Amino acid sequence: MIPLIQNFSTIVLANGAFPHHPTLLDMLRHAERIVCCDGATENLLAFGREPDFIVGDLDSISLALKERFAKVLHHNPDQETNDLTKSIRFCVNNNWKEISILGATGKREDHTLGNLSLLVDYAAIADVQLLTDYGSFVPQRETCVYESYPGQQISIFSITPDTLFTFQNLAYAVKNRKLTSWWQGSLNEAVSEQFTIEMTQGKVLVFREL
Repeated sequence: MIPLIQNFSTIVLANGAFPHHPTLLDMLRHAERIVCCDGATENLLAFGREPDFIVGDLDSISLALKERFAKVLHHNPDQETNDLTKSIRFCVNNNWKEISILGATGKREDHTLGNLSLLVDYAAIADVQLLTDYGSFVPQRETCVYESYPGQQISIFSITPDTLFTFQNLAYAVKNRKLTSWWQGSLNEAVSEQFTIEMTQGKVLVFREL
């Protein structure tokens, strides 16, 4: 069963809206390591913690911070991908494959959608969760059971429209059905302390309210 928040040792902090939820702030305080997308460095410092590593094309970080953190800078100039993906790949290359992503939503909706869509790709190389002040997003590639609570708001977004789904212990039943548009699996609700999403081969993104 997949917990609502998984106890992963590595945090990747992106340069979206800095988290405010007490649980997420506690995670930042006690994380074994924090990998910052370059633009998120100032936000983390303002919070009171220094980054363990800074990854990106380094176009969003001041010269002063480049000099201060020169020993932990990892420059990746690749313009075919974003700094979040560069940070995830940096983690995987260091064999840190259990990763919580914070700060990846907010500010700009196009960045938010792009970062969410990347989760299903990251799932091929690592265990990832993307946490916001409102909930948890996890990618799913096979049938899974999730920790929940009655009344918890749940949304399921199918990235592969030919995938067949069956939901158990959710208020709105689905049985052997395709979700051909993102809205079709959204705004559901848990009725128990766990629920199951059965699926054929494909890719899906699951949101659970905190």
